[in-house]
Amino acid sequence: MTAPPVAADHAHARRITERTRSARLIRDSIGLLSSKWSVDVLLALGDGTRRYHELLEDLAPISEKVLTQTLRAMERDGLLVRRVHAEVPPRVEYALSPLGATMAPPLKALGSWSLTHGKRVEEARERFDTRAAARVRAA
Repeated sequence: MTAPPVAADHAHARRITERTRSARLIRDSIGLLSSKWSVDVLLALGDGTRRYHELLEDLAPISEKVLTQTLRAMERDGLLVRRVHAEVPPRVEYALSPLGATMAPPLKALGSWSLTHGKRVEEARERFDTRAAARVRAA
């Protein structure tokens, strides 16, 4: 029995490493939108710069604490820019960063997919839940 060529092993290992790296980057990118409110904030800021209380009002029933946490996380990720104006009282505005603005096309595509296929997903869940309940009753 002969061992496979070393070059083939290295090529295979490189493909696995690249696929793992790609999967991690994709997971991280999806994670940017994983909080309950991040998509809503991105959509709201897609209409232009907003003040904190405008966002709070537009995103009701979000709490102040959750909005603050969401905005900080999105600022940390580079998706939005927070501007504090030197006024009394201070005026704070939020806007999409250039990076955050690049999220618009994928969000629109995901939104379109959701509107087209969301009902099918709901139906699949109902079928699954009905089968799972029947298995539990039969057990």
